[in-house]
Amino acid sequence: METRSNHVLVGAVVLILLALVALFTVWIARIGGAEERDYDIFFRQAVDGLAKGSSVTFSGVPSGQVKSISLWKPDPQYVRVRISVNNDTPILRGTTATIQGSFTGTSTVSLDGAIKGAQPITCPEGDAAKSVCPLGVPVIPTKTGGIGAILNSAPQLLERLSTLTERLTGMLSDRNQASIAGILDNTNRLTDALADRGPEIAATLAQTRIAIQQAGNAAEQIGALAQTTNGVLANDVQPAMANLNKAITSAQQSADTLNSAIGDARPGLTTFSKQTIPQVNQLVRDLRVTASSLKSISERVEQGGASSLVGQPALPDYKGK
Repeated sequence: METRSNHVLVGAVVLILLALVALFTVWIARIGGAEERDYDIFFRQAVDGLAKGSSVTFSGVPSGQVKSISLWKPDPQYVRVRISVNNDTPILRGTTATIQGSFTGTSTVSLDGAIKGAQPITCPEGDAAKSVCPLGVPVIPTKTGGIGAILNSAPQLLERLSTLTERLTGMLSDRNQASIAGILDNTNRLTDALADRGPEIAATLAQTRIAIQQAGNAAEQIGALAQTTNGVLANDVQPAMANLNKAITSAQQSADTLNSAIGDARPGLTTFSKQTIPQVNQLVRDLRVTASSLKSISERVEQGGASSLVGQPALPDYKGK
């Protein structure tokens, strides 16, 4: 009985000591370790190579680990990744998360892009927290990059490569190949013809250069002729034009003098036309009357003599039957 009681006592002491050691170890770990904060990341892409316990880095510096991975039930297109990072990691506004793959098949969550002086990513208070932090922890936005971006765009890339291959196959059909061969043959014949015509082409180019030179000389001669014409105009035509201008000026002055003389004679002409001409007309009429009277007197003298001027004309004798 005593032996069994001693064994139970020893076992109890050992268990107590082990518990104390475990508690001491946890306490030491808490003292030596830093506090951590949890964040959610919603990836709209495959998370191949990512698992619970995968490393989380900030700008390449190990800063935490992945705590859990699950599909987001409200929208299965998203994969929710819960991470925990050290409390001193600067998860500020502008920080984004990407999945960095490797050739070994393991992936890590990479954080970067924090803006200096920005506020930390936290959950707001009130009703807005449900939309911003649906599971009660802050959400870090994502961006596609690295191998993940290549893998996500791989289907589109393969589709485009397939389309390009089909088009190239259509272009390289037997008919198109024959056409391309014909074009190459024609090009070769044209090249040979140009090579054979090389001397003629060179002669043509030489003649062209001579023609261009002659055209330049003709242009210079035309310029000299234009200068000579300008000189003639300046030396001969301009004096003649000056004399002509003087003659025109003299004629203008003469015309002005004649206009002045006519203006001076105009009152006399007016008086002559209004007074003298009517008087002359009256004189002519009086002369006509006088001439008629003299004609009548001469006729009376001829018929009756001078006595007819002072007496009545004698009546003719009447003889009765």
